[in-house]
Amino acid sequence: MSGASVSGEHSHGTQAAQQAAEAIRARLGVQSPVAAIVLGSGLGGLADRAQGATRVPYAEIPGFHAPGVEGHRGELIRGMLGGREVLLLAGRFHMYEGHSAQVAAFPVRVVHALGAKVLFVSNAAGGINRAFPPGTLMMISDHLNLQFRNPLVGALEPGDIRFPDMSAPYAPRLQRLLEAAAVEGGLSLARGVYAGLLGPTYETPAEVRMLATLGADAVGMSTVPETIVARAIGMEVAGVSCITNPAAGISDAPLNHAEVMEEGRKAGDAFCGLVERFVAKL
Repeated sequence: MSGASVSGEHSHGTQAAQQAAEAIRARLGVQSPVAAIVLGSGLGGLADRAQGATRVPYAEIPGFHAPGVEGHRGELIRGMLGGREVLLLAGRFHMYEGHSAQVAAFPVRVVHALGAKVLFVSNAAGGINRAFPPGTLMMISDHLNLQFRNPLVGALEPGDIRFPDMSAPYAPRLQRLLEAAAVEGGLSLARGVYAGLLGPTYETPAEVRMLATLGADAVGMSTVPETIVARAIGMEVAGVSCITNPAAGISDAPLNHAEVMEEGRKAGDAFCGLVERFVAKL
């Protein structure tokens, strides 16, 4: 199997997702996952905590691609967290790598075809809100799509909603469970709005001031296409951003990916504990 085996107009739509899911189920023994979890930069340590894990590399899944960014393993993992079966997406495809929005969101269609009804998205993000220092875990309450791409453009896929309601893209029910999981673990959990930009450049200080005016608390280069597709196919979504650095202009320090990775690793234990308690509550 390889990512190149699926092609055509709907190469990353509903039918392709079902084909990929069949191939994955045969490899991993997926039964009834309560959630699928997307692991962002530096947050891949959760994959090592899954019990009874079985894995398949992205390169062996039809329609998937090997991630080209450090901190993204490129594996789909089936295992147990908090006593519940989950699917872990260790890495994602970014549009700044040259992928379309449809490709970036394709893994969401696949995990839905495998039975997941809840999507948990995570990412590393720059802090715009000055009250969120590096290491802050921010529950995503809403987002700004400033990537100027939408994975639903084109022919309506079977099972999709043509005009999905985005008044509550991150489910209030799941937000309450996340807050309860944080309290249970004695963890401080911020909440805020995530701005998704295309990248791959970090934002300029002027852009960060603009984002703050628009109401953003954190900024990154992912997550939004996944959430949009999840809502279109009826999945509930929850999300957490790990604030890894002050956004440009908040601090005079230059930004680099190594810093993002390091801060993600530092927050790893808190993040893993939060997600495990959250999954146990589903």
